[in-house]
Amino acid sequence: MEGSPTGTTVMRMTAFDADDPATDNALLRYNIRQQTPDRPSPNMFYIDPEKGDIVTVVSPALLDRETLENPKYELIIEAQDMAGLDVGLTGTATATIMIDDKNDHSPKFTKKEFQATVEEGAVGVIVNLTVEDKDDPTTGAWRAAYTIINGNPGQSFEIHTNPQTNEGMLSVVKPLDYEISAFHTLLIKVENEDPLVPDVSYGPSSTATVHITVLDVNEGPVFHPDPMMVTKQEHISVGSVLLTVNATDPDSLQHQTIRYSVYKDPAGWLNINPINGTVDTTAVLDRESPFVHNSVYTALFLAIDSGNPPATGTGTLLITLEDVNDNAPFIYPTVAEVCDDAKNLSVVILGASDKDLHPNTDPFKFEIHKPTVPDKVWKISKINNTHALVSLLQNLNKANYHLPIMVTDSGKPPMTNITDLRVQVCSCKNSKVDCNTAGAPHFSTTAVLLLSFFSLACL
Repeated sequence: MEGSPTGTTVMRMTAFDADDPATDNALLRYNIRQQTPDRPSPNMFYIDPEKGDIVTVVSPALLDRETLENPKYELIIEAQDMAGLDVGLTGTATATIMIDDKNDHSPKFTKKEFQATVEEGAVGVIVNLTVEDKDDPTTGAWRAAYTIINGNPGQSFEIHTNPQTNEGMLSVVKPLDYEISAFHTLLIKVENEDPLVPDVSYGPSSTATVHITVLDVNEGPVFHPDPMMVTKQEHISVGSVLLTVNATDPDSLQHQTIRYSVYKDPAGWLNINPINGTVDTTAVLDRESPFVHNSVYTALFLAIDSGNPPATGTGTLLITLEDVNDNAPFIYPTVAEVCDDAKNLSVVILGASDKDLHPNTDPFKFEIHKPTVPDKVWKISKINNTHALVSLLQNLNKANYHLPIMVTDSGKPPMTNITDLRVQVCSCKNSKVDCNTAGAPHFSTTAVLLLSFFSLACL
């Protein structure tokens, strides 16, 4: 390690001699034949002639890794038998000694003050802070760790170390607002990843000040609140006012005006006054429209300021549509088959559905439209709130029959729908069902009467 005290043991060299160890022929002595490099002293190390231990012989100041031309020393060690006498045989080996770094130099900023500019609303790196450190760049004694110690109460800034350059990358992580503060001053501290040696400390040059200027930009208006919410009944009158939107310009020092426009109105139901932001309807609002999801219709509006160039803000309007009973129920299925000699005279189980919401849906009332149907042929019986059973009171001849089914919901006022149930009475012989040769359709009344009744019921 650099700065080691004089006499510090570095390593031990060991040589072997195949002669009789009980004689001087195997009695070895060690010495340093050559040191490379030979600076700052040609005698940086000493080897114990008997033990082979290599120790330092210079002062700790000369073992300063940062001032050495090369932290690597190579010593050619000679081992000589015959106790080192000139008549003894010799062998040599190379001892390689690396002067390791310790954290004896603190990092220092290259200047006391740094300047940076950033547009309001922007994020990212705004300045790189440079430092100098004399320690080994491959160690934690050189790698820098930066900390913001003052001027960042809103946590708008962060600083990270560039692993290649050791620079401190100062970033904006929360957009700054020129109208709140046009200037920021940060105090930054730098330390090493590894602790300093006890006799070295961080000085004033291990801190720096960063002055940040925020540049004003034209920001888009902001809607309040966003999203905007309103609840209305569907089918309100065209031209009804829903609400008045409100947007403000963050650029309070620029005294700009704001105009409004519709951005997205999927169904084309809305209009907005460009000056005062009043939103009214241009068409009937229909909760059952495919543009409405879970009873909520979504539209977007723009607020545009008078800047150059103008800036735009977007606001969302959520219209919750309350249901009214504007949809008649419908039945399913509308086709059924039965054998002409069936012993079980049940024909089909009918279900009913309604696009409206409760209480404008079930329980449904199922009826046969009796003015057009013989009384002693068909019967309909309630199963539950949404289903009913259609059955025959007697067998019928093979033919197609049209049975008008009237279903009514529970809305106030209720809605009624009449739908023809087409019943095919088929021939069932020898386990074969034949409906292809059914006779001509049997109508219970004219189509005109049914259509008239349905039209009246839906008005």
